[in-house]
Amino acid sequence: MLKLNPTSGGRWRFVLQAIVFANGEFVPPADLNARLATADLIIAADGGSQHCRALGLSPDVIIGDLDSLERGARADWEAQGVHLISHLPEKDQTDFELALLHAKSTGVENITVFGALGRRWDHSFANLLLAAQSQFDGFKILFLHGEQRLLVIKGRSSPDARIGERISLLPLGGDAKLVSTRGLKYPLKDETLFFGSSRGVSNVVVDDKLEIIVPDGILLCVISPEKYD
Repeated sequence: MLKLNPTSGGRWRFVLQAIVFANGEFVPPADLNARLATADLIIAADGGSQHCRALGLSPDVIIGDLDSLERGARADWEAQGVHLISHLPEKDQTDFELALLHAKSTGVENITVFGALGRRWDHSFANLLLAAQSQFDGFKILFLHGEQRLLVIKGRSSPDARIGERISLLPLGGDAKLVSTRGLKYPLKDETLFFGSSRGVSNVVVDDKLEIIVPDGILLCVISPEKYD
């Protein structure tokens, strides 16, 4: 269901697709400009605003404790009409989680994330695991790192993948049971992927109508280009 959302200028608009910039390593995909062009809402998680600045991009919102903003940056962003949402440093959520929660509050269902991986592995793992939390059930959260795409799957999913691309299915939080797939070279049919096992690593997409069904458990799905080492 779509909701009306205030922009930084106090206007209201429908939000369909949100992009979140986190403060990790930013490796842009080839279709970055196309993805930015289709975004209805752009949120920077504190230091993620530095990626926006490097791109010459003004986000709609910068959220977090704002300790990563360079001197004078706050005034510059405000002059551009960016909405700054400040939280105390002593908080229970990371800046990235606050950004996801803000996106959720707008009613958006599709969230594309840049800069959530690399630099610090504790943040990288925490960022990915956030997408597995029940509070984000029903939201499509896609992590992009160069040409690699990562998403969490619960229930049924049809990830956007091209024939020849590699796909890995990694259980999170325990075994994933009764897993079935369609469109993969090595299909699964009501099988269990055991937590910690490498069995789901490096399958191959053979049909662009890909489907993955996980009735019991959670999978991290990693899609990589055909020639990627």
